[in-house]
Formats: sequence, C-alpha cells, structure tokens
Amino acid sequence: MFADSGGWLRRLRQAAMRGMLSAGSLESGVAMPDMPPVLLAGSASVHLVAAVERTSGLRHAACAIERFPDGEVSVRLDEGVRGRDVIILAATAPPVNDHLVELLAIADTCRRADAARIVAVIPYFGYARSDRRDGRRTPIMASLVAMLIERAGIGHVVTIDAHTPALEGFFRIPVDNLSAVPLLARAIRDRVGDHAVVAAPDLGATRLATRYAAALQLPVAICHKRRMGGAEVSVELVTGDVRGRRCIIVDDMISTGATIVESVRALREAGAEPEPVVVATHAVFAPSALERLADAGVRELLVSDTIEPRGTAARLVPTVASIAPLVATAIGHLTAGGSLRELA
Repeated sequence: MFADSGGWLRRLRQAAMRGMLSAGSLESGVAMPDMPPVLLAGSASVHLVAAVERTSGLRHAACAIERFPDGEVSVRLDEGVRGRDVIILAATAPPVNDHLVELLAIADTCRRADAARIVAVIPYFGYARSDRRDGRRTPIMASLVAMLIERAGIGHVVTIDAHTPALEGFFRIPVDNLSAVPLLARAIRDRVGDHAVVAAPDLGATRLATRYAAALQLPVAICHKRRMGGAEVSVELVTGDVRGRRCIIVDDMISTGATIVESVRALREAGAEPEPVVVATHAVFAPSALERLADAGVRELLVSDTIEPRGTAARLVPTVASIAPLVATAIGHLTAGGSLRELA
C-alpha cells in the first residue's frame, strides 16, 4: 500500500477494532492485509481504462457520474473503498472546468467514504499554462487548481508532460510529472531519416526538443516566437541549420495550432523541406486547429491519447500513440511502493 501521510494510525486502530488486525500487529506498526488499489476513471479518461486494466491487472470499479439538467455533477461509488488506496484516472481535458469539477467530486466522494489514500493520475493537467501573472491583475489558476485538488483529499498527483515544471511548486503533496517523449520518439523513429532536425516552435519547448533530439540522435533548431495576442503569434528567427532538412516540430500540446503554423512558415523560409512532421503529447485541438495545420502543409501528425483525439481534417488524420502502458507502469510502481523517477 502507499505510504499514508496522515490518518493511517487511525485507520489501523479502526481495523483492529473490526478484528482485521491483532493487537500485536497494531503495536508493531504492521499495516492492514494488502488489498489492491481501487481504479476509478473520470469521463475524459474512459478511453484509457480498458488498456490500463489489461496492463496493470487492476479492475475498474463501478462509479456512476451523472450531470443534472443545470450542468451540476453527481458522483456515486457503487463499490466500497474504506481503508483502500484509490487511483483516479482523470484528465482535465476540454471542457476543462467540467472535468476538473468531476475529478474533485470523485476525490471528495472517496474521502468521505474513508479511502486510505487517493492518487490522481491526470494525464492532461488543465490550467498548467496559467503559472504566473506577468505583472497583470490576473489569477494564477494553476495555483488555485492545486489548492482545490489538495482540499478535495487527493494526496498524490501524477501527470504527463505538464506544460511548466513550476506546476509542482504549487502543491504541498507529492507530484510526479511523467514523460511521453520516449514512446512518441519510438513511434516516429522509423518515419524520419538521419538528415532530419528536431525543431522547437518556441523557446519554452527547447528542453522538450532536446529530449527528442537525444532519443532520435538528431540536431536541434529553435524558433523564436513572439506572442501578439491570445491566438496570434509571430516567429521572427530560427536558430540552427535546417536548410535542406525535414523538420520534426515538437511541443507538449497543440491547442489552436497557431504556434505550429507560424513555425512551419519560418522553417520553410529558412530553407527546410516542406511538409514537416509534428509531434505533441496533448491533442487539445481547438476548433479548426487541424484544418489550420493542414493548410500550413503539415501532412504527418503524431499525438498521444492523454486526451481522447477528436476531429480530423480531410488532409490530416493524426496518428495516436497510447500512453496506457506508461500509466499502467506508473500505477504498478506506486502499488509496489517504488519510484517513478525512471518514467519522468
């Protein structure tokens, strides 16, 4: 079982009173008999549950999630979780607010049902981009969401390719940020040649591009982006040799596609081959994003299923690499009390 940072002694006493432990076991600090964690899923991650079940050996517990006509969410557990560890697999994908409240509701339900510990596996963490105010009178939504998650009773958060490393600093509970780069790099390796170059669409993606470049043994180029509005950006400079090379543009997420489109233009003007490959972990895909990428000349797009891919353009159908094995491996390590460092 996971180490419990609070309330574990109370639960041991309760277990002893129910006859589950002997008095000697309680005094020696021996935990309750091992029971497998309970796996629950939010509606945004149902597409991952079956694969995670097959790989992890856990069983998806019955949980009813309903919405009233006014949009309010209702959660009901149809199985007991008292004294057991709970793993909630729930991306806060668009519509972000709906799925965030759903996650909080599931966690609160488990807390009130006396779960021993609640771990939230959040493949896509909404609001991760709101990590600072930039001198404006605006909220830091990543910090607010972190407080809500803790308040709901979640004791450990696992996410994948969070937009900013600063996310961990908003929590007072353990946070593990895993990476989909190895599986995405494996999926793209046979589709690019040795003469390709990995391109970061902005300075913020430089570290990510470096990881892809190391995995693929390719050089790196960097596009220098200037944001001019919510969905308007401009790339004015490309650092690195891209002339005559096919570019693999990598990012943690694709929302409107504006940054990728502008990078494609700048790389082409710098002499790169047309029709680059685009790779991203999170397929947020705002309306018309795929059409915009197709119009820019993107013909190959690889994403993971942290968010269930939806929508295709006639000329651009994304290839999807599943993160289910990564999630199942992480759950296995947690169940065994192991570290997730090698998955980061």
